[in-house]
This record gives sequence, C-alpha cells and structure tokens, in this order.
Amino acid sequence: MQDESFSKTKRKAEMHELQALGVTLLELPAAQLDALALPEALAAALREARRISSHEGRRRQLQYIGRLMRAVDAEPIRAALAAQAGRSAAARARHLRLEQWRARLLADDAALTEYAREHAGADLQALRTLIRNARKEIAAAQPPRAQRELFRMLREAAA
Repeated sequence: MQDESFSKTKRKAEMHELQALGVTLLELPAAQLDALALPEALAAALREARRISSHEGRRRQLQYIGRLMRAVDAEPIRAALAAQAGRSAAARARHLRLEQWRARLLADDAALTEYAREHAGADLQALRTLIRNARKEIAAAQPPRAQRELFRMLREAAA
C-alpha cells in the first residue's frame, strides 16, 4: 500500500497551493516583495510575470513560479505575508481611530476635554484653533485644509 503523503492528488493540491502563493506574491507591491528577501530566481520570475500581458504567457509564467516555489521553503514566506497583513491591519485600525477622534472633535466641544485627558502632552490651543477653522471650512463648504491639519496633529500626538 502506497503512503498517502506521496499520492498524486495530494502532490497536485500542494502544487496548486504553491502556485496560489506565487499569485499572492505577484500581487504585492514591489517594496513589500523586496522586503521578503526571496531567492533571486523566484524574484526574477515574479518581475517577469508582471511584465507579461498575454493571458497564456502569464499562465505559463505562473506555472513556472509554482515550480520554483517547490524548491523554496514556503513557511517563512507565509509567515512574512501574515506579518505584513497584520501590520497593515493595525495601521488601518489606527487610522480609523484617528478619523473617529477628528469627527468627534469637530462634532462636540466636550470631546476636546476627553482627548486632553487621554493625551496629556497635546497642544490644546493649537487643537482649538484647528477645530474652529475646520468647522468654518465645513460651514462654508471650503476645501478641508484645516481638517487635514487637525488629522496630522492627532496622528503626531498619538505617535
């Protein structure tokens, strides 16, 4: 009886999984891809795949990438991708919190007192000025210059 770890079905599933990982790598921005420190042959194949526009040529290149992935330990790549996804999720959550603070500060005067309690080193006078200017911009339907400055100040205070 043949060992199940060597079954053709299981090997094909593993190859498809590696090819899917290659597609995931292909969709990454160049800076994130460079940060992964992939083997040169794999990195070159990924750069080439980005250049190919023909459907059939791209499909063959993806198969080649999948074949190259067999020689590479995929677990460190998966771990690095998961870490990058976690960082970007944390960055999105931080951005959302700052947006919520800005909205609260623009909507309610009492929010500034709460913000001052949580962020002791914040420049309250500058915040008041930006809040007042942002409210004027909103009322006059002007471009959101002060709103952006308020967001920047909140971001710097949170750092």
